[in-house]
Amino acid sequence: MKTLLVPLRNISMMTSTLDVVVGLAQRSGAYIEGFPLRFGMPQYVAAELATGVLLDSYQVKTEAELNDMRNFFEAFMLKHDIPRANAGSRGPCFGWLETAPEGEDVVGSYGRAFDLIVMARSDIDAPSPHRRAIESALFESGRPVLLTPSNAPRSIATNIMIHWNGSTEQARANAFAMPLLRVAERVSVLTVIGGQGVPGPSADRIVQQLRYNDIAAHVTRVGLENRETGEAVLDAARAQGCDLLIKGAFTRTRLRQMIFGGATSYIMEHADLPVLMAH
Repeated sequence: MKTLLVPLRNISMMTSTLDVVVGLAQRSGAYIEGFPLRFGMPQYVAAELATGVLLDSYQVKTEAELNDMRNFFEAFMLKHDIPRANAGSRGPCFGWLETAPEGEDVVGSYGRAFDLIVMARSDIDAPSPHRRAIESALFESGRPVLLTPSNAPRSIATNIMIHWNGSTEQARANAFAMPLLRVAERVSVLTVIGGQGVPGPSADRIVQQLRYNDIAAHVTRVGLENRETGEAVLDAARAQGCDLLIKGAFTRTRLRQMIFGGATSYIMEHADLPVLMAH
């Protein structure tokens, strides 16, 4: 994973997100590109700001926030000895996208040119535009998305858990994660007995596939025990001290997850470790 895209917001979780990004980049010699994630202004707000004084004030405030995000990003990179990219750059380096348009859809479209999109996860209290930006990355980019918790682990991708539920989405997430799986110290394939899943190969079959790829994996099985599937997954990852979870996203439809809940939504809102997702 040599190219990492980081949409930035002016939120406290960005420090943890950049900690994870820096750790990945230093490990793989990756290029990191940041840009400000700006949500489009609702029409009724634009109408209220139509008068010149209010609009000018809004634009000045927005420009100041964008400068703050850029300065924060660049200072963080330089503090961790990651230089600005130039024509001959190799190894960890960074750049900044000046021309990012407004709206959460840009994450999905621009993210297609990167190996991995890294974002702060969406907790229960996150604004809906942030959740839509994550879903744009998952559904529109064709790339994996790494969601980071509020507190970054000391390491990442040394002890990896795969939540195997038999699905196409999980198989795709596994494939995207192969560069990380190959260098991990420990890999486990989790089956939640009685949890949400679809007909597909067994966890033992996935372990066999990984071993043919020189990845020494083993199966872990847990029961629901009056928990939701997502809760059981996070408890298992926590019990094994994992620093990365590989999770296929939205095996059930987004609408069904909104109405009935689902493992993806639960993990997106509650994960206390980085989660690599793909749809």
